[in-house]
Amino acid sequence: MRFAVIGDFGLDGQALADVASLIDSWQVDLVITTGDNNYPDGASESIDANIGKYFQAYISPYTGDYGPGADQNRFFPTLGNHDWNTPGAQPYLEYFSLPGNERYYDFTWGFVHFFALDSDSREPDGVGQSSVQAAWLQERLESSTAIWKIVYMHHPPYSSGTHGSVDWARWPYREWGASAVLSGHDHVYERLLVDDLPYFVNGIGGGAIYTFNEPIPGSQVRFNQDHGAMLVEASRQQISFQFITRTDQVVDTYTIESSP
Repeated sequence: MRFAVIGDFGLDGQALADVASLIDSWQVDLVITTGDNNYPDGASESIDANIGKYFQAYISPYTGDYGPGADQNRFFPTLGNHDWNTPGAQPYLEYFSLPGNERYYDFTWGFVHFFALDSDSREPDGVGQSSVQAAWLQERLESSTAIWKIVYMHHPPYSSGTHGSVDWARWPYREWGASAVLSGHDHVYERLLVDDLPYFVNGIGGGAIYTFNEPIPGSQVRFNQDHGAMLVEASRQQISFQFITRTDQVVDTYTIESSP
């Protein structure tokens, strides 16, 4: 199976149009997001133009103005800080129909078990390692029998970008069983390896592009020259992550082989 990852994208315009067309060309099974789906403030007035205009074919049920939507939901976002700027993130919660409490949730698709987190400090169940949300993730990760376990959220546990690393997002993902951790918030692409676990910052889906600070330990690949998205392909034997720009330039490829 194959899926796309897009982050910090929710701004109606040419950059997002190009990235959305790129994702459509991949014929993915589903799309996940690393947050900031609806700039500038997560408002109901902007959400359909920032999301549905480009991704209605993946969303179900879809009640917006840009098409019939999908027969089955194939769009699985996470909340970003801009999505929370409207009180209670109500437009987001009303627009999507997602598993669990919709703020954080998990689902399986093919060989992959996905764990969507809400890393924003306004999350009612907390964002620290001792939070209700963290306890939920630990239990779900440790009980999962999937070959690949993907954790994704908005705030990056590790980043060399402008915002930098976010301490409260540093949970023991590897010990709990995660295969990789994906995030956004910094409007760059970066791949890091920390304690033998790959971390990806994927935040150049459509918003303004940021600069980098000095590379932090573990940083392996950094890119901020154009907008793009990640294409991830998973089989029983391996999972491969690529970052590809809207002009179809492959910036980075990283593959994990499954254990015998």
